[in-house]
Amino acid sequence: VQLQASGGGLVQAGGSLRLSCTIRGSTLSGYRPGWFRQAPGKEREFVANIRRSNSMAQYAEAVKGRFTITRDNAKTTIYLQMNNLQAEDTAVYYCAAGPPNNWPDAGGMRYWGKGTLVTVSS
Repeated sequence: VQLQASGGGLVQAGGSLRLSCTIRGSTLSGYRPGWFRQAPGKEREFVANIRRSNSMAQYAEAVKGRFTITRDNAKTTIYLQMNNLQAEDTAVYYCAAGPPNNWPDAGGMRYWGKGTLVTVSS
């Protein structure tokens, strides 16, 4: 199983970015996909996840109302639309998949993609 994240970059505060995570090699049946992030010097933290069955989403408090997680109908790609980005959103963003009961614990994830760097300039 491969998870490949893309879409990071440099953006000014207040701007937007959309991250993508392409899932290859599995339908991830039994696993829930989503996003974590890790800022310099900090632990990896939960951002959002999405149910495969009905697309219901969960968000960290820090991103509620600004970030939106979605998936395509084929369930092979998940997206993270990030609006009104702030300097504190600067981090490496990782897509991951794990059993539903293990969210939002990063240690409970089964699959990880390589990260994509998001830098927000103030």
